[in-house]
Amino acid sequence: MKTSFPLESYRAGIADTTVSVFQTMTGVSVEQMENGPDRVAAGYTAAIYYAGEWKGALLLECSAEQAFGWISRQIDVPEDTVEAGDVRDGLGELVNVLAGNLKPLLPRGVGLSMPSVVEGSDYALHLCGGNLFERLHFSDGLAPFRVTLVEVLDKD
Repeated sequence: MKTSFPLESYRAGIADTTVSVFQTMTGVSVEQMENGPDRVAAGYTAAIYYAGEWKGALLLECSAEQAFGWISRQIDVPEDTVEAGDVRDGLGELVNVLAGNLKPLLPRGVGLSMPSVVEGSDYALHLCGGNLFERLHFSDGLAPFRVTLVEVLDKD
């Protein structure tokens, strides 16, 4: 199976976009890490799916502590007043903006789905078809988190 989109060649664009979106939306400075853990602390995974000329998904995985802190800053309220519903909505918006800002890097004719957010770590996500992915690790000064771009390949 051959990919039509060399994901690894877009690593710098994904990293720059992630840093910019986090700074703009949450005021949090994040830095890309060379390597990261195989798993991030149990918390939240926000996902959005691409469809059209290119198919794939963007995943944002973080700890609950990070999610509550980011969303508290995003909606400008004290962290102890943020509710789980606020976090789910805020992470959905964060992954939506991140995916939208990455769209210019992708092949033309790609649309976005509505975002989905999963709480916890006891789940499995499988995108049908052969999958290639580019996973980047970041730190917000609190803990590592991950952004993963997945390409769904059509079966030959």
